[in-house]
Amino acid sequence: MNRELLSDLAWGGGILVLALGASFARKLGYIDADTVTRMVMGATGLMVAWFGNRMPKRIVPSSRARQAARVGGWTMTLSGLVYAGLWLFAPIQLAVAGGCSAVMAGIAVTLGYCLSLRAKAKAS
Repeated sequence: MNRELLSDLAWGGGILVLALGASFARKLGYIDADTVTRMVMGATGLMVAWFGNRMPKRIVPSSRARQAARVGGWTMTLSGLVYAGLWLFAPIQLAVAGGCSAVMAGIAVTLGYCLSLRAKAKAS
């Protein structure tokens, strides 16, 4: 198995273990349901940030693709950190709206940048 696949599986397994452990702690009365949700969603945001940070480091054949990967990496890293921060510290309603908006904005910026690079390539 390649290293990237193992790290991806580790993230998924880690979030599952966190969710199960937090649910068990809630059943024992150590934490409340709100804390379980915040922990799992915060970990999900950190995972988005980690994947975004990893994006530009992958080998891409063309210079335009590397540019797009860098922009995508930055936008997803930042939106993942905003998502995680909101889920850890903001009220739940704000975390849902703001976190989803942050990730959607990151995707929109990346898509818009990719489309602008495509238009420049066609014009050349």
